[in-house]
Amino acid sequence: MFERLLSALPGGTTTFRLPATARRTAVAMLATAVAALWLVPAVATGQERRAPAQVLTWTAGNSVTEYLSAPTTATAGTVTVVFENSEATGNTTGMSHTLTFDTTSSGYNHDVDLNIVASPFDDNGGRHEAQVTLTPGTYRYYCTIPGHGQMTGELVVTGDGGGGGDTTAPQVSAEVTGDQNADGDYTGNASVALSATDTGTGVDTTEYSLDDGNWTTYTEPVSVTAPGTHTITYRATDQAGNTTQPKTTTFTIAEKTPEDTTPPQVTAKITGDQNTDGDYTGNASVALSATDTGTGVDTTEYSLDDGNWTTYTEPVSVTAPGTHTITYRATDQAGNTTQPKTTTFTIAEKTPEDTTPPQVTAKITGDQNTDGDYTGNASVALSATDTGTGVDTTEYSLDDGNWTTYTEPVSVTAPGTHTITYRATDQAGNTTQPKTTTFTIAEKTPEDTTPPQVTAKITGDQNTDGDYTGNASVALSATDTGTGVDTTEYSLDDGNWTTYTEPVSVTAPGTHTITYRATDQAGNTTQPKTTTFTIAEKTPEDTTPPQVTAKITGDQNTDGDYTGNASVALSATDTGTGVDTTEYSLDDGNWTTYTEPVSVTAPGTHTITYRATDQAGNTTQPKTTTFTIAEKTPEDTTPPQVTAKITGDQNTDGDYTGNASVALSATDTGTGVDTTEYSLDDGNWTTYTEPVSVTAPGTHTITYRATDQAGNTTQPKTTTFTIAEKTPEDTTPPQVTAKITGDQNTDGDYTGNASVALSATDTGTGVDTTEYSLDDGNWTTYTEPVSVTAPGTHTITYRATDQAGNTSAVERIGFEIAADSCPDSDTRDTVVIGDEDTGVDNSELGDGCTISDLIAAASTYPNHGAFVSHVDGVTDELKTDGVLTDAEKGRIMRAAGRSDIGK
Repeated sequence: MFERLLSALPGGTTTFRLPATARRTAVAMLATAVAALWLVPAVATGQERRAPAQVLTWTAGNSVTEYLSAPTTATAGTVTVVFENSEATGNTTGMSHTLTFDTTSSGYNHDVDLNIVASPFDDNGGRHEAQVTLTPGTYRYYCTIPGHGQMTGELVVTGDGGGGGDTTAPQVSAEVTGDQNADGDYTGNASVALSATDTGTGVDTTEYSLDDGNWTTYTEPVSVTAPGTHTITYRATDQAGNTTQPKTTTFTIAEKTPEDTTPPQVTAKITGDQNTDGDYTGNASVALSATDTGTGVDTTEYSLDDGNWTTYTEPVSVTAPGTHTITYRATDQAGNTTQPKTTTFTIAEKTPEDTTPPQVTAKITGDQNTDGDYTGNASVALSATDTGTGVDTTEYSLDDGNWTTYTEPVSVTAPGTHTITYRATDQAGNTTQPKTTTFTIAEKTPEDTTPPQVTAKITGDQNTDGDYTGNASVALSATDTGTGVDTTEYSLDDGNWTTYTEPVSVTAPGTHTITYRATDQAGNTTQPKTTTFTIAEKTPEDTTPPQVTAKITGDQNTDGDYTGNASVALSATDTGTGVDTTEYSLDDGNWTTYTEPVSVTAPGTHTITYRATDQAGNTTQPKTTTFTIAEKTPEDTTPPQVTAKITGDQNTDGDYTGNASVALSATDTGTGVDTTEYSLDDGNWTTYTEPVSVTAPGTHTITYRATDQAGNTTQPKTTTFTIAEKTPEDTTPPQVTAKITGDQNTDGDYTGNASVALSATDTGTGVDTTEYSLDDGNWTTYTEPVSVTAPGTHTITYRATDQAGNTSAVERIGFEIAADSCPDSDTRDTVVIGDEDTGVDNSELGDGCTISDLIAAASTYPNHGAFVSHVDGVTDELKTDGVLTDAEKGRIMRAAGRSDIGK
């Protein structure tokens, strides 16, 4: 927005850009001067304005939910329709879109039969024109491509002369694209794409000047290749002759790098299970990796056992027993090819029948005294591995008791010496010779002679002197690590000792002292402790009514009307005696006590009036807010869309190791999804509530379907996956990485908030816990991204442990949080202008500033029009940034227009 304000100043162009934080700060500095600027009449361009020959322009890009730009109004008569879906309008995927006028839905004009299909790769490069004749009324248009159904809108056509003359210049912007080096300079070529929109008569021409050259009509993105710094100046003119003030953008083309004559670096890595001779058992996977610091890698090739050269696309899997040689090379974009390199490996012959029993070990854990005896409890964990057919069962016998199947660590608490005997059997029936281990549980610790720890905490409302108002609650807390707490006692203001059972409430004004102590089960009593506090004198009678606000929520169409249902939530606060009742009246009906959000579904315009009364009987003046419920949409006959996604650790064969999680996702653009169901391996249909976890080895098939609120059910779909047999003992720690996200200023510092996400993976037993320490604090278990908001330099230390107890090496990452740009921010829930609550969420913009902060950038304005123009500029920028919708901008602008600010 700040660039737009600067470009509007008279005289010359501006070739610099401020970061987002500085732009919002600068709005407050320039608000008064810029507000006056909007009152200056538009200056003619030196040529007579032409007749308003209408050109209506629609543009589309990568989005499948909205047109990038579209007209909303037009005048009846013959018009030129332009529909562009090209690289110039942001379509980088080659996706097709249509512009189709609706000729069947009730409530719309049906006299224009238009269906334009556009793609960046069609004969017109994605830009198409058509002549149509419009009549007064409303047209509906949409995209017919499957999955693009949300791309829809309406065009309102008035009679000849019904809309008045167009005096508003177009909006025009520039985007520079191309490969960039680490300094941000473009390498080889920069492409400048201009985009102009006009909601009145439509854009006529867009022009640019490169490096102060002549003005040139813009028809396609401008390609710049000459090394050095360049400035492009640009403007647009609409059909009514209104021309924007010239705007500029500056960029640099880096000097060309010298010719690349160095071939790539290429390496090979072989993975797979190996026997003690180093030979691979069953399968070897050869992964090639090529890098080139010049023009970049073009192709990587390999030859297996002197065969033909083959282009490498994924790891090469070799299963045939015997010795193999793989030869490999790589070629870069400049045609340089490495000298072929080779590596040799052996696939072992298949092993004979399994006659070897498993390996089984025991590990005892628990707290130990100086003699090595366990205190309180010893936990015995057994671990069995088998390199042949795999472990079938593990068994143990405690102190010569019966053999028991092992399923979890064995807990032993009885004092004395114990012997555990254990064995394992594999799938081939081979059983290990029983093994034993002996340990001792120590006798219980000696008599407790240490008194408990006891603390006091005082809570309640406090005034600015720290005195409690109305009531103070004293909570006592006692702990004892020996025999445990028996009683806790207190004495208030030197009174008798009283047994503590619940927080002590004190209401009498004045200074009070509470003395407290605790006794444990062994009779040890703490030395009495004291704490002192003051109850303030009561405040005078409350004569101020409560504050009450209303907030409307629900789905909205492009007109800002609510579809299906609007929910009105009332909120009342009172700093005196407190709120007693909140009441409302819907559409001039009776006053009703408010207990929960009011749901309104009847189509039409509604007004809700509301008020609140406090405990002292003070009632607010009634306030009102108005909203509209749109007519209901036609009957839903289309079933939902449902998909399945399988996640989990996978081996080189693509089989899941240990666990596979199947997540189902269903969407319905009509009445909404009612239920999602699945059947695992031809079992019964089950209602889906969370991802389905599958652990049993073997191949599984999951069948799934979804039903919407209208009863439409999708045809069942299936997906198949395999759970691999368990792998041998895991001795490798997890891999763990950290990623910091958040808005950053030009120094790379984070503004408002930095979110640190940790990601840990383990190809063996799987990740058990991930931990972090912020700024050398205590280790904390990681469950979700860590949000850091305090300004200053921070360091996060992190590590991960797998299910086998292997812990990764500690790693660190540092970052900095910039200071808050709006320390006295307006943090009310909604945007309030004057006395009117717009109902628009007062969003925080990532740098400590809210929407209300930008609207209130200046405290005074030369006149009311200057304030309204200031709000228009702020909301345009927020809409461009995706913070506001058209409907929300409209509500704010209407409130600004009705306000008394600047009058």
